[in-house]
Amino acid sequence: MKTRFLPMLLIPASFLVQNAPGQSAPDMQKILDRLDQLEKQNRELLTEIQELRSELKPAPTPAPQTTTTERLDVQEARTAELAQSKVETSQKFPVSLTGMLLFNAFGNGKYGGGSEYPVSAALTPAAAASGATLRQTILGLKFNGPDLPGDGKASGTLYMDFWGGTSSANNNLFRVRTATLDLTWNNTTVSVGQDKPIVSPREPVTLAQVGLAPLSAAGNLWLWQSQARIEQRFNFSDDSGIKAQAGVYETSESYPINGAPAFTNLLEKARPAYQGRLEFFEGSEKRRFEVAPGFSLSASHVAGASVASRLATLDWLARPVASVEFTGAFFHGDDAAGLGALRQGFAVLANGSVLPVHTNGAWGQVAFFAAPRLSFHLYGGEESDHSAGFSAGNISRNLTYAGNLMYKLAPNVVAAIEIAQNRTDYVVSGARLNNHYDLALGYLF
Repeated sequence: MKTRFLPMLLIPASFLVQNAPGQSAPDMQKILDRLDQLEKQNRELLTEIQELRSELKPAPTPAPQTTTTERLDVQEARTAELAQSKVETSQKFPVSLTGMLLFNAFGNGKYGGGSEYPVSAALTPAAAASGATLRQTILGLKFNGPDLPGDGKASGTLYMDFWGGTSSANNNLFRVRTATLDLTWNNTTVSVGQDKPIVSPREPVTLAQVGLAPLSAAGNLWLWQSQARIEQRFNFSDDSGIKAQAGVYETSESYPINGAPAFTNLLEKARPAYQGRLEFFEGSEKRRFEVAPGFSLSASHVAGASVASRLATLDWLARPVASVEFTGAFFHGDDAAGLGALRQGFAVLANGSVLPVHTNGAWGQVAFFAAPRLSFHLYGGEESDHSAGFSAGNISRNLTYAGNLMYKLAPNVVAAIEIAQNRTDYVVSGARLNNHYDLALGYLF
């Protein structure tokens, strides 16, 4: 308490000294020096008192050692958890859902053959048929990750529908359409799965025929089968280059044998086809050109005989401007049935010899994108088969042509109307025609 009054006592003393009468200059200077010394001593004393108070102040109670240990344990646990999460993330295969809920209302003429979406006109007439279905709805899964050695990436797709079973609303079977597992590096992709033939990757755009690929048996080799392939890319620039593809495709040989039905049970049901395709491309998204020659080599085995399947193929895309696109494909050779062509790959003659069916097929589509939401598609395809072993009832030529209009009611809601006709020429019996009408509404997700 005394230290608090020292400054108060010094202030009036200084005032009195400065105003005292009769003091000489030397005496006054001594007094001022003395006061300066007292002020200095006072400041030093205040500093010592503050230091003493700090030393006498009770020290805070230290935190228990267990608290520090617990914090370290929690931190280590969190670090381990993060490390484990990183390991799990690198091994996971993230999955996203995609697909299309598709409703179709359809009508067929009297040569529809009882099918909802005939690929050819039937030989004999029947009652015209109409109806509606959701069987062509597609469910898809997309897989992304994990990383592969050498900066590679694994990805995959799986698409399914309800086209199996019968046309009865309560008797539809869930089935796999296509599925691929891709291992991709910078310029190389290795794929296994179930898909179209390597030599036939394109097809027309339609919502009317989805359960089977459009223009099946009319120029489009479409059959979804197991396969393994490799693709190597060579870029000349950002907008041009070459894609080289090669692989093994499993054919499907399960079809009646022309001229000798009894031999059907002696037919090997699946065979490997060695296929290759070389695509040249140039251009960007708005203006692009692609052309790809290819080949398929295989053999059908029946009753101890081997029938060569040799096909040369060509497919293309031409987009001279953003609003117009022309796509198509062509094939030529022997015994194409195992790839999804007309189901008559070879014929057995009366003397027991086996002849391959010589075949030509092609399809093309012109698409007009009139507005961001409106597009028109005109497409058609044909397959012509020739064999000395054909008998009455065999198909010598099958032609399908169609046109559709698609309009996006919303970014993921599409309405479409399509008119198509099958024209099928039978040996001896001549041509048959079937008209098909379809109204579709699809919700994409």
